[in-house]
Amino acid sequence: MKQDNNQELFPVVDEEGNILGAATRGECHNGSKLLHPVVHLHVFNSQGELYLQRRPLWKDIQPGKWDTAVGGHVDLGESVEQALQREVREELGITDFTPQPVTHYVFESDRERELVFTFRTVYDGPVSPSDELDGGRFWPVEEIRANLGQGIFTPNFETEAEKILAWGSNPSHPI
Repeated sequence: MKQDNNQELFPVVDEEGNILGAATRGECHNGSKLLHPVVHLHVFNSQGELYLQRRPLWKDIQPGKWDTAVGGHVDLGESVEQALQREVREELGITDFTPQPVTHYVFESDRERELVFTFRTVYDGPVSPSDELDGGRFWPVEEIRANLGQGIFTPNFETEAEKILAWGSNPSHPI
């Protein structure tokens, strides 16, 4: 069975994103609460639908839940922008997109603390989910809203949902 590489190195950061050190994925996800950076990209199509990925059952965090179109860790030695480009290419096969920053915040669960850098884009081209995902699809905003709080989305996605859904595919909407 496929599994996450628990020896992968992540930067450990403060709440401003300054690097304080490094730790493995296993150390960051074992309840230590070592703050590490991640990137999220919310992908809308021009009809205002939001693409969500389904997390595979082998993932160490939130297996089987629907989640942000792209979500991944910033590797040690990588910038947030480099991580975003890499993760979007790896997870969805998309290389031509224009990310717009939305926000950054600290997300904490019982197992980890993440410094989340959130972006959005409008994209109507082909989406090719990799084997890192258990597929994905575009969801009408009304369907997402109807399912919030039902346990099918990751807590991280639900934290961002209202801000993202209010924006929709309208790039002139304020952040």
